[in-house]
Amino acid sequence: MKVLVFGETGQLGLELARRAGDVTLEIHGRDSADFSDPAACAARVAASDADAVINAVAYTAVDKAEEEETLATTINGETPGAIARACAEADIPFVHVSTDYVFDGAGEAPFSPDHPTAPLGAYGRSKLAGEEAVRAAGGAHAILRTSWVVSSHGKNFVKTMLRLGAERDRLTIVADQVGGPTCAADIADACLTIAAALRADPSKSGTYHFSGGPDVSWADFAREIFAQAGIACEVADIPSSAYPTPAQRPLNSRMDNSATEATFGIVRPNWRQGLRALLADLEAEG
Repeated sequence: MKVLVFGETGQLGLELARRAGDVTLEIHGRDSADFSDPAACAARVAASDADAVINAVAYTAVDKAEEEETLATTINGETPGAIARACAEADIPFVHVSTDYVFDGAGEAPFSPDHPTAPLGAYGRSKLAGEEAVRAAGGAHAILRTSWVVSSHGKNFVKTMLRLGAERDRLTIVADQVGGPTCAADIADACLTIAAALRADPSKSGTYHFSGGPDVSWADFAREIFAQAGIACEVADIPSSAYPTPAQRPLNSRMDNSATEATFGIVRPNWRQGLRALLADLEAEG
């Protein structure tokens, strides 16, 4: 199978390249596909002989999106829609990664894929626009919502905690936001599995959830990072109200992964195991 991947240097794009195995990848980064130009990205699909497409690109600056909603909506909304329409015309499946930010974070129950969406800010609205555009294209597709993505690449919570924990004896971390940390390596494996499954059976198209388990607060996630890394840094719990940000974060990012397992046989990954592998990667990189 040959898969066209949009996104070369992000957390997911790098893991897709690492974990492709026997799958041939045609990867497009910013130098070969302008993600703020929907037509250009659609043209890449039309010119390819790929069997499936995975979109690993997103505008992810949650706070900055409050000021740049137009750009965020182009990258997260219009471009995925254009890619999805090109995939539908080529009769190939499209796997698009979305986010828990399409929900309002109310309650404590895990969100099911069919739960009503109600994003709290610009980033969530832009990602919801992408979901709606992908569905409207009418082709074989999977929208894979995930949360709290971490890896040994780029900027993410794990790497920030490792840096700050080495510099300080005590950190205050938000404890009233709860969700599932998800390793980019696990998302990459899931995307490749889903792409192959959709190629074989387009009727499996739909919206799915994929997040690491068990659910945890940011504060407790930080404690586990320090424990596994052998860093002696105290974590003090604080509420979100004590750490104001331009964009409001959902308090509840729990997601129901059962449909993903039932349809594709993909078991919810254990983030503690993923964290061990992530830390090993960082140690190997020096």
